[in-house]
Amino acid sequence: MSLGYFSYPLPINEPVLSYAPGSAEKKRQKEVLKELKSKEADIPMYIGGQEIRTGKKHVLRPPHELAHTLGYFHEGDASHVKQAIDAALKAKAGWASLSWENRANIFLKAADLIATKYRPYMNGTTMLGQSKNVFQAEIDSACEIIDFLRFNVHFLSEIYKQQPISSPGMHNRLEFRPLEGFVLAVTPFNFTAIGGNLPTSAAMCGNTVVWKPANTQVYAAEMFMKVMIEAGLPAGVINLVYVDGPTLGEVCFNHPDFAGVHFTGSTGVFNKMWETIGANMPKYKSYPRIVGETGGKDFVLIHRSADPAVAATALLRGAFEYQGQKCSAASRAYIPSNLAEAIKAKLVEGINGFAMGPVDDFRNFINAVIDEKSFDKIKSYIDQAKTNPANTIWAGGTCDKSKGYFVQPTVIATTDPKSVTMCEEIFGPVLTVYVYPENDFEAAMDLVDSTSPYALTGAVIAQDRGIVERATDRLRQAAGNFYINDKPTGAVVGQQPFGGARASGTNDKAGSILNLYRWLSARTIKETFVPPTDYRYPFLAEE
Repeated sequence: MSLGYFSYPLPINEPVLSYAPGSAEKKRQKEVLKELKSKEADIPMYIGGQEIRTGKKHVLRPPHELAHTLGYFHEGDASHVKQAIDAALKAKAGWASLSWENRANIFLKAADLIATKYRPYMNGTTMLGQSKNVFQAEIDSACEIIDFLRFNVHFLSEIYKQQPISSPGMHNRLEFRPLEGFVLAVTPFNFTAIGGNLPTSAAMCGNTVVWKPANTQVYAAEMFMKVMIEAGLPAGVINLVYVDGPTLGEVCFNHPDFAGVHFTGSTGVFNKMWETIGANMPKYKSYPRIVGETGGKDFVLIHRSADPAVAATALLRGAFEYQGQKCSAASRAYIPSNLAEAIKAKLVEGINGFAMGPVDDFRNFINAVIDEKSFDKIKSYIDQAKTNPANTIWAGGTCDKSKGYFVQPTVIATTDPKSVTMCEEIFGPVLTVYVYPENDFEAAMDLVDSTSPYALTGAVIAQDRGIVERATDRLRQAAGNFYINDKPTGAVVGQQPFGGARASGTNDKAGSILNLYRWLSARTIKETFVPPTDYRYPFLAEE
């Protein structure tokens, strides 16, 4: 029973704490890091409100400190995916019928818990499990997930208010139903906030969810699940499983109640999902929603009018924060010949000034890449680049996995704008730059638009406003998030809705109202107050 229309006004973005020397948050964060490292976690799956331990345990180690054991997680199999689906379907009716204010307040409570009691734990598990420095963890696993929870409540409340007009003698209304069936959420290692948002945005709309995080993000994912349980999330609404991708897909994509997938990960995996779902369409009760954010080969295009310090800072931060392991990270840059030496000098100076090491030492700007597979892939690109006569290493180029998966931030200058590292996604701290003749900006824009199949983020740096306008127009399809005089990373919920097109995904814009429409199915209801009792219309009568 609804006894009122409840207000969820537009929230304010969660303030980012500084962790400056002597600050209370820095002291507390270091205490929690020590606490987390002092014990080995035993991490279960969560299915239907039950903690499931299979005994098939996988070790979790900090990517920057391979000698240390954070704990173990219990791997599941196909039977656990089936249990999770059954639990989601069992919980669905009760969850969908729960009043909006009681659904909403679970997520708002979770946001407040993360903002206070759990903040250092969300940050700490992200720092240790995913090798993020404290600032990168703060903006991700604290501020961004808090913003996702609060803003999505506001956005959904605005959707529920949208109603059609009614003519005299009738009343029209829209119901925004959850989808029929269960939603699958598949989340990546690199952002704890994505791990939280993909299952909760669908659940907030009344759906029940099977959630599979990347194995390399399990440590923080379980912490978020604990927060949701403490916030009052009913059993079975979100079911957290740790299984391999093929097993997950085999069970979920063959189930008649599969209603949609919310995905962030590689383009290849997403394409395979789409293909499998398409082939299985006769099995489903309804057309599944397919929402995905995938890869990127993100660009920074610098005009001859740019300030070299602005350009270099955008590249240093955009390419190397969190070791370049952001789908939005600057991976290719186009530098005009008149600024090349000045920008090169600042890039070399910046990289040589980066401190690299474990996350416990807050002075380290650079930490480890996520795992050995990633390390080996990134190293292979760097080694290959060194053998190409078109390339010169401006800075970096060394790799060491003796104690952790450390890759020195690397800048490759190439004379071939279609060389491998200009075209292929690397997902690591590798930036390739191409120096173009300063007066050939139009040709440079053509290269930007044609070099990569991706279209996620990009930036133009220029002081000439005519050039800013020209680039914004010419590169309209080249990036879903386009930045002017800034790095191409750091989208803020409610401010820069995030997503790209082409091979970068479906552009359903996480952090905006647009994404929530994908997890709803509208029903129109028309009620006539005094119905007609005769089929005949006036036009049937004779003159």
